Amino acid sequence: MPPDDIETPDRSDHAHGSERFPTTRWSAITGFHSDDPAERARSFETLVAAYWKPVYKHVRLKWRRSIDDAQDLTQGFFLRAMEKQFFAGYDSSKSRFRTFLRVCLDGFVANEDKAAGRQKRGGDTIILPLEFTTAEGEIVAREIPAPDDLDRYFDAEWARSILGLAVSALREECVRNGKEVHYKVFERYDLDTAGAGRITYETIASELGLPVTQVTNHLTFARRAFRRLLLEKLREITASDEEYRREARSLLGSDPV
Repeated sequence: MPPDDIETPDRSDHAHGSERFPTTRWSAITGFHSDDPAERARSFETLVAAYWKPVYKHVRLKWRRSIDDAQDLTQGFFLRAMEKQFFAGYDSSKSRFRTFLRVCLDGFVANEDKAAGRQKRGGDTIILPLEFTTAEGEIVAREIPAPDDLDRYFDAEWARSILGLAVSALREECVRNGKEVHYKVFERYDLDTAGAGRITYETIASELGLPVTQVTNHLTFARRAFRRLLLEKLREITASDEEYRREARSLLGSDPV
């Protein structure tokens, strides 16, 4: 999604300016190893939501696994990560968390291959409530990357996952606040890839029965809210201010502040 015309959130959202990672902001990476079971569970849920699709697609394509086996390995990876604290050694000064997670995933799959008589849970056994059918459909619908591009594919699918979470959060927020039309404008103009390059403000105004100026205002509002929600998602899955800014630049093409 292009960052053009997306307004920067109010700087008051960033406690004490931009030089330090705000301590009031919650990070799933640090919370993953909390002594509080509720905090660990919340962190686990957040990381799974952000990463399960890239993990599943990586296992399917790089490791050439069947659908059932990829489902089994995806669920097993996250559950083992929680049990064995795979991410305890992560250092945000050395790498992105998504890169670290992918290395952990490759090690997990390789070790599972070596383990004699591994007892499978089976792809039809639901341990984590993940929409594998949707993920599989996305694999089929898109061009399969070349073997040399699979690590970059993982990063691209990570970006797609985070953007998708932000879109879902925007839709829920707009519905909750009675701004469904704002979301419809955003969806039609920024998300409708089938009509990309052809949809105009005038077209949307005619479809929704709005003045063109109102379409402009609704789109500006929705884009600003989307950016805010996207940055909130990034803060949740990064461990430091520098990592957060690095990932924000990778998605938005600009510094988050």
